Amino acid sequence: MAIGTLTPSQEQGSSHEALLEFPDNRLLIDLCGEYDRNLASIEQALGVQIVRRGNQLSVLGEDGAREQAAAVLAALYDRLETGRSVEAGDIDRELRMGQEEPAEPGSQLEMFRGGKVEIKTRKKLVEPRTDAQKAYVQSLFEHELAFGIGPAGTGKTYLAVAVGVSMFITGHVDKIILSRPAVEAGEKLGYLPGDMKDKVDPYMQPLYDALNDFLPGKQLAKLLEEKQIEIAPLAFMRGRTLSNAFVVLDEAQNATTMQMKMFLTRLGEGSRMVITGDRSQVDLPRGVSSGLADAERLLKSIPKISFNYFTARDVVRHPLVAAIIEAYEADEKPA
Repeated sequence: MAIGTLTPSQEQGSSHEALLEFPDNRLLIDLCGEYDRNLASIEQALGVQIVRRGNQLSVLGEDGAREQAAAVLAALYDRLETGRSVEAGDIDRELRMGQEEPAEPGSQLEMFRGGKVEIKTRKKLVEPRTDAQKAYVQSLFEHELAFGIGPAGTGKTYLAVAVGVSMFITGHVDKIILSRPAVEAGEKLGYLPGDMKDKVDPYMQPLYDALNDFLPGKQLAKLLEEKQIEIAPLAFMRGRTLSNAFVVLDEAQNATTMQMKMFLTRLGEGSRMVITGDRSQVDLPRGVSSGLADAERLLKSIPKISFNYFTARDVVRHPLVAAIIEAYEADEKPA
């Protein structure tokens, strides 16, 4: 185990102390981080005080916060014992997992809590940072058709591409196809120069960014050249049958009802399909209904299709992003 002892001391005012002992001083240094920045992050998030005493850490704080801080430190030390590093995202993940609200009995979130979920790619090991993300990743591995719906910054597309790369490098699929509607986000961009690829690449850039995180540059370029990985606008999917492929439709809220139906019916033998979108960011012309909303309404009762939902609590970008999303959501609610 990571921790030798975890013992609450006597009460100090309204606070208590938990003493944690770590057997490997070298790993303890990595746990604390440069200038104890990792400890400072935990202190700030949970309102506790962490004091280092030799190979021990003393955690001072109220019962719930103290226990959560101790659990976070234990999990991060376990990670170091397996040879992995501790980064800011790892601390954020452990803090979030401990702060999630209780799941309803029998719900999807309850089923996926507890066990570790990891996605192996060529460049990095990807781990979900919230329980909703964990449930989503499980759904991507277990269902042939899955929807990820929620605000920007919740990892919907990033995790879907990570799962696609993982299934591709393990031989479960023969190719990866990433698509999104080429719809301007409220602006008129005018005529873009260059050939067709040059014209559509600006719309596809987030997908390229995700792939670059998971595959070495030369390998990615080769796979793109050999068409084992394809990135194309949604309009290019018409008439195709996508077999033995991992297919992602990103920004699906900007697909029309007919486009969504066309895309869903491309699903072929041995393929998996993921549709991601944010219902609050529809850029379609006024009066044109979103294919994502229609698909959600029409397909939700089909048992083999999974729907996974995210909220501002699942935002893993800058903390201000979650606050911004919550502010807009509050403004949209009727008084």
